[in-house]
Amino acid sequence: MYDYDLLVLGSGPSGQKAAIAAAKLGRRVGIVDRRDMIGGVCINTGTVPSKTLREAVLYLTGLSQRDLYGSSYRVKEEITVGDLAARTQHVINRQTDVIRNQLARNRVALITGTGRFADPHSIWVDGGSGHESKITFDKVVIAAGTRPARPDSVDFDDRTIVDSDGVINLQAVPRSMVVVGAGVIGMEYASMFAALGTKVTVVERRDAMLDFCDEEIVESLKYHLRDLSVTFRFGEEVAAVEKHQTAALCILKSGKKIVADTVMYSAGRQGQTDNLALDAAGLEADKRGRIAVDEHYRTSVEHIYAVGDVIGFPALASTSMEQGRMAALHACGEPVRELQELQPIGIYTIPEISFVGKTEEELTNSATPFEVGIARYRELARGQIVGDSYGMLKLLVSPQDGRLLGVHVFGTGATEIVHIGQTVMGCGGTVDYLIDTVFNYPTLSEAYKVAALDAANKIRNITRIDG
Repeated sequence: MYDYDLLVLGSGPSGQKAAIAAAKLGRRVGIVDRRDMIGGVCINTGTVPSKTLREAVLYLTGLSQRDLYGSSYRVKEEITVGDLAARTQHVINRQTDVIRNQLARNRVALITGTGRFADPHSIWVDGGSGHESKITFDKVVIAAGTRPARPDSVDFDDRTIVDSDGVINLQAVPRSMVVVGAGVIGMEYASMFAALGTKVTVVERRDAMLDFCDEEIVESLKYHLRDLSVTFRFGEEVAAVEKHQTAALCILKSGKKIVADTVMYSAGRQGQTDNLALDAAGLEADKRGRIAVDEHYRTSVEHIYAVGDVIGFPALASTSMEQGRMAALHACGEPVRELQELQPIGIYTIPEISFVGKTEEELTNSATPFEVGIARYRELARGQIVGDSYGMLKLLVSPQDGRLLGVHVFGTGATEIVHIGQTVMGCGGTVDYLIDTVFNYPTLSEAYKVAALDAANKIRNITRIDG
């Protein structure tokens, strides 16, 4: 007789959903995590704090209203870290309460502490008192998450030189900042601090940023960030960072030197598996701390599952939630449908980006014919009302049957309205559906009708000439 039918290691998005899904099926479920990390990295240092920080920045700087009220418009003249932290901590506290309530309501036992495997069917839990307790289980889901990768050559001090977890705890808004790495996290923070008035320099060893996104939209983002005085150094690598009394000196391999109050490294993430004693369970992780799984999120040990960031790509809170739920269903012997192939990507830069489906480059490389339909926010009444003159929505449409092949959005509400296109694509809808649909007026969603008409008119002109 085991203590639990299913035990979950980690209370982030994937761990929560796994625990609750199993509890709904009547299983005895426990979830293990540290007292100060309920909700995982997502709630405490990652997704939720960074997106809350973004909202605070947008509100306090008045940035999104400057098209209406002038370039000097601000809600608050001197923005402090305290202003930003107050909103962030409020949301973290509320979300932590919600998670505790959900777990309690579903009778999931919350076990406070850190766990490590004792053998394939039990773990030792250290609650911080110096005494370890042993817990047994029939099946287990590893949802340990990740932490920022820290290069050994860099002397992080969490004040001058920080990673993406530490940046939300800065003591003051820096006057200047170097962001090392132009990935999603790096660009999100670069845009936030640039909006606050920080002079930001982005250093990226590759020749481009966000190369999985639509090229036109990435160019639009670069234009807006340059307008906020962001400097890009592509094809460059940081050789060394020297800490001085009042600032840091970044020395690039090319010989360039950049002085900044703060240097933030965004060098990918590392699976938090080094303290799990995986070998005691017959498992091992790769050099980035990730665990290999099959299509059911089962590891090489049949009764042990792994989900979320700890298994690698796509490492998103949204996909992690589904992985946790599906792993729990499979572990409980329930039928499981496959994860939908159409998964949206949301990038919370300022302005934000979201897309679903294929990019122009992918369609071109696969020799798939397509037509482009574009709607610009400045053409929409709602775009004028919210003061967004730069936003755009792009539809990639098959000229043969009118199916949507890709939806790409840039600007206000991008991560929200992308789901309209995702739903149409998932249900096999065509551009004609969007043309014949009535959208609320005035809304940003009307962009779908405008873009659909644009694409349909182009297809009609080609058909008229080409037959």
